[in-house]
Amino acid sequence: MDWKEQSILVTGGTGSFGKKFVEVMLKEYHPRRLIIFSRDELKQHEMRVGGFDHPSLRYFIGDVRDADRLRRAMQGVDIVVHAAALKQVPACEYNPMEAIKTNIMGTSNVIEAALDAGVRKVMALSTDKAVNPVNLYGATKLAAEKLVVQSNAYAAGSQTRFSCVRYGNVVGSRGSVVPVFLAQRKSGRVTITDERMTRFWLSLEQGVQFVIRCIEIMQGGEVFVPKIPSMKVIDLARAIAPRARIENIGIRPGEKLHEVLISDDEARSTVELEDMYVVLPPEAMWFVFDWRSRGKALPEGFRYASDNNTEWLDVEGIKKFIAPFEEAYANGS
Repeated sequence: MDWKEQSILVTGGTGSFGKKFVEVMLKEYHPRRLIIFSRDELKQHEMRVGGFDHPSLRYFIGDVRDADRLRRAMQGVDIVVHAAALKQVPACEYNPMEAIKTNIMGTSNVIEAALDAGVRKVMALSTDKAVNPVNLYGATKLAAEKLVVQSNAYAAGSQTRFSCVRYGNVVGSRGSVVPVFLAQRKSGRVTITDERMTRFWLSLEQGVQFVIRCIEIMQGGEVFVPKIPSMKVIDLARAIAPRARIENIGIRPGEKLHEVLISDDEARSTVELEDMYVVLPPEAMWFVFDWRSRGKALPEGFRYASDNNTEWLDVEGIKKFIAPFEEAYANGS
């Protein structure tokens, strides 16, 4: 794919992923046009004055809940990266209809607008919390995944194709526990909800590069899952605040002890590649690409979870991950 010829739109373009995606695109791929679509004019202004003021950039104020605005924004667009979402678990639990309107209906609007505008590729971002969800956020992202994958049926006679990426917690992203632990460190007391808790872990840079690669290889209908390490939350606390007292405050509503990226049921239709898994769609006439010839089937009973992972970050490994955020926090940024 020649990225220099592409016109790209990023929903949620002022979020942590969106900003890093824009940064990487401008630095390494040089697209013809890059549209930042978000609802917050202040964050767009802060991006622009903060160095995101390139001739290829366009700033569109809009909400994924507004289908007409999405249709206008997608005119002439080749690729859509759908990163807009309400993602705070407690906020989604307390405001369920708002989560549904953004995460489910907003995704539906992105799909319809992309079909109407003739967009070639749509890549939606999902989360490990969409697998066997126990909270509303996870449930909305599961529904969004299903919408994206099955929308290829509506696009079968056109050029538009839809796929998803699904990965775990992003260090330092909006809502990450890292800033919380950094702030708590001052008091000498860090709170965790359960010392047994584990999570998948990757950096923003890794997430962005994975999305870019998957856009290049997608055929439509896949859910791409990277192979990433796990870590124990208590080790994260020890890495950030080694001299602080760690207090167990109990698991919160809607929280899991361990996250799952591929369930044992999904594993039956999943192909393993060297650095990722590809969850294939249900048998459908619009899907003809033979991923099985490019990878290998998973063994019976396979389950990709943060507690049975083969790759782990210890305290020293976690320290390397969080070093940039330690520096930013020390500088007050």
